[in-house]
Amino acid sequence: MPVRPAPRLLLNTPDVELWPADLLRARGNRDARLLSHASWVMRRKRDGRYLAAAVPAGMVGLLPRWQAEAGIDDALDLLDADALPAPQTPAPTLPVSQLEARLGALGLDADHYAARTGLALVAEPAWLSFAGLDRYRRPLWLDAATARAWQALRSAAAHDDVILEAISGYRSHAYQLGIFERKRARGLSIDEILAVNAAPGYSEHHAGSALDIGTPGEPAAETTFEHTAAFEWLVRNAADYGFSMSYPRDNPHGIVYEPWHWRHHPAA
Repeated sequence: MPVRPAPRLLLNTPDVELWPADLLRARGNRDARLLSHASWVMRRKRDGRYLAAAVPAGMVGLLPRWQAEAGIDDALDLLDADALPAPQTPAPTLPVSQLEARLGALGLDADHYAARTGLALVAEPAWLSFAGLDRYRRPLWLDAATARAWQALRSAAAHDDVILEAISGYRSHAYQLGIFERKRARGLSIDEILAVNAAPGYSEHHAGSALDIGTPGEPAAETTFEHTAAFEWLVRNAADYGFSMSYPRDNPHGIVYEPWHWRHHPAA
């Protein structure tokens, strides 16, 4: 299998992500040795476990029986593809049929939830662009247009002596489903979980077009963000870069006030 230099893209399947190896942290000495000369790493979406690494000699497993993992064939097909996507091009979306089946298995009535909240099911992009690092020095993944807009928004704020930090960007269906599955295993009901977690598949973060934004010295995802110079600057200027606050007070979706959550809307 040929190994190409990895562009700054996250390649996506419903179960497995392909990450550029140099953006991942080693979780032991063996990982460190492999990651130092790997191009891609297959990462299980629901819990972030490293499955295998693409090195010049081929694929090297990082987890026992990695070849039997769900979705591994789709991930291998991406590595075998003749051409990688251009980083700045819009990505097609992944199918949502698997998500719908898993929501049913959790006992979550997707149609009822959508009708009650007015939220639509959000598909994931087939690839996402690297948009720098978030507050916690983690890679920030966004769709290509949002990545460009975020860099422009952040630079404009800095010009006005306002520092904007990304708290989080893209989150996968599988990650959110994993949260629900673990809480169900602890005995929580679906209603109890929904009181604090959005239903898997209904978050704007799944599309890679939304960010949670913070500023130094301010705790993440707290309503006190509205009292900062960063929030004041966003209210005045974010629309010029295609961003809007998704969940103001008394929003029609019944979602709590989130002054930190901003979504990018590409120009028509």
